[in-house]
Amino acid sequence: MTATASTRALPPVVREGIVGALTIDVEEYFHVENLRPVAPPSRWDTFSSRVEGSVERLLDLLDERSVRATFFVLGWVAQRRPGLVRRIARRGHEVASHGHGHVRLDELSPSLFRQDLRNARAVLEDAAQCRVLGYRAPTWSIRPATEWALEVLIEEGYAYDSSVFPVRHDRYGDPQAPVVPHRRVGISGSIVELPPLVYRVLGQNLPAAGGGYLRLLPFWFTRLAVRQAVRAGRPVVLYLHPWEIDAGQPWLPVGFLRGLRHYAGIGRVEERLIRLLDAHRYGRAIDVVQGFEADEIVLGENRS
Repeated sequence: MTATASTRALPPVVREGIVGALTIDVEEYFHVENLRPVAPPSRWDTFSSRVEGSVERLLDLLDERSVRATFFVLGWVAQRRPGLVRRIARRGHEVASHGHGHVRLDELSPSLFRQDLRNARAVLEDAAQCRVLGYRAPTWSIRPATEWALEVLIEEGYAYDSSVFPVRHDRYGDPQAPVVPHRRVGISGSIVELPPLVYRVLGQNLPAAGGGYLRLLPFWFTRLAVRQAVRAGRPVVLYLHPWEIDAGQPWLPVGFLRGLRHYAGIGRVEERLIRLLDAHRYGRAIDVVQGFEADEIVLGENRS
């Protein structure tokens, strides 16, 4: 699968004052890959649900700042909380897909992935009453070994994907992937890839988009990465999970390193998010994608 990227210095969303997209991966605290040893899918229905309260807090926070974001909602959550999905859509946010069962793509075949996509899309579109155009894989699990998933997304009619983290990591990532929005061209068509924020230094990409990086790293690093991207005219794509603002969630009995990876810094995420939103304007992922596509049209017209 080949990739092409726009070379225009300032994408339309940046020229309009929106520096990029704020994205929320809507899942329960017990869905995360890091806690899988003590929270396997077979036990999910035995845990107390916390997602609704955290999403409502985020919705109120965004309303106060007139920010519209993209919520990548897990189908498992939408199936049990359709009213939450409806409220997200009715408040002007984009509803996109985080898949259905929060299974990494390296654990799925193409046919099982297609079924997971369809299961999630059915419940999301029924609840939101709008078309789902975007997808983000659990644990950023589209990488070179699972790039076949992009062809399935194209065949299923998705407009964009935001699953390829252009970094080196023990669980995910492709350090050779572009750090800007770009088009992946496959056999059946093409799809826009929207990568999360990285900090470029000495030819390397360091992850800086949010999540654990927002919780565990010094806040100045996140601000530095945002400023670098804004100066370069590179759309900033941030992400977080509702459980990352929920200091009251149960502490599951995992080891020290897994516990550190999941629980450390939860108490400061909301304040850091507010500081990011107060510094720059953010929009929905689909807005950034459409801006990229408008640039492609302009560039094509200029060549003709």
